[in-house]
Amino acid sequence: MSRIYDALQRADLERKEAQEMEATKVAEPFVAPGAGELTPVEDEVNLDTIALHPWNPSLSSLPTLGDRGESIEQFRGLRSQIYQFRDQGPLKTILVSSGMPAEGKTFVAANLALSLARNENNRILLIDADLRGPSLHSILGAPKTPGVTEYLAEEAEIQDILQRNQNRRMVQAGSVRNIPNLTFIPAGAGGDNSSELAANHRMEKLVAALAPHFDWILIDTPPALAFADAIDLARAADAVLLVARGATTTYDVAQRAQAAFSNSRILGFVLNAVKNAPRNASYYYGYYYGEHESGSKTSGRKDKRR
Repeated sequence: MSRIYDALQRADLERKEAQEMEATKVAEPFVAPGAGELTPVEDEVNLDTIALHPWNPSLSSLPTLGDRGESIEQFRGLRSQIYQFRDQGPLKTILVSSGMPAEGKTFVAANLALSLARNENNRILLIDADLRGPSLHSILGAPKTPGVTEYLAEEAEIQDILQRNQNRRMVQAGSVRNIPNLTFIPAGAGGDNSSELAANHRMEKLVAALAPHFDWILIDTPPALAFADAIDLARAADAVLLVARGATTTYDVAQRAQAAFSNSRILGFVLNAVKNAPRNASYYYGYYYGEHESGSKTSGRKDKRR
């Protein structure tokens, strides 16, 4: 009888121990696979510590720095159209591209940025993402590195690649134009792996981190029909603005450039370097035109044909 009692006692003890072990397992915190490998959140961007450099702008390439002139009015017209597009839907980041090289996309990106910056309440970020043939740093007379290349290659942080004009003013024809609200990210060193860098999604991360700090972000990119970079970078933008060159860009090239960004919101075209622009019609979908003082044409009216 005592042996039966002892067996029952042991069974009851073992049952209690098993219950306690099960309760301990339930109480242990669950750790999801890979939870320790989460990407750390980047430090908050501090615009007060942006590097300052003495820019030496190419005034002939930046007519919007002047106080008067037809080119200023043309870019004002383009700027007004951009504002109207914002009324139609969210719009902050604009990628500027073209079908082929030498159509004026960098000229348009730089002067549109300055035109937007003439409103001192606008905080403007201009990014040179043309890693193939960067030239925005030359137009602004700014350092080329570090920049987008180094950030995309994870060799630099966001704070490292931002820069502003040390003097915060540019001079043309004796007049002074203050632009303290323009921030610039140069292209960086570039390299043979530009396509891989453009496709690694870090540009989207860059724009997402900086968007809360700026009212407008303009991104200059390589020509879309020559390289795939612009198509990949368009994922980071709200919309695309295309540039064509009068008497040079063919209708076929314009159509193909538009088709290349079929997955993006296209604002239209800017028709550049046109003499004697037509008054009642234009050549392609959504073109803007107007005469630049030096003989190129940029913005003005919008074609009503769709």
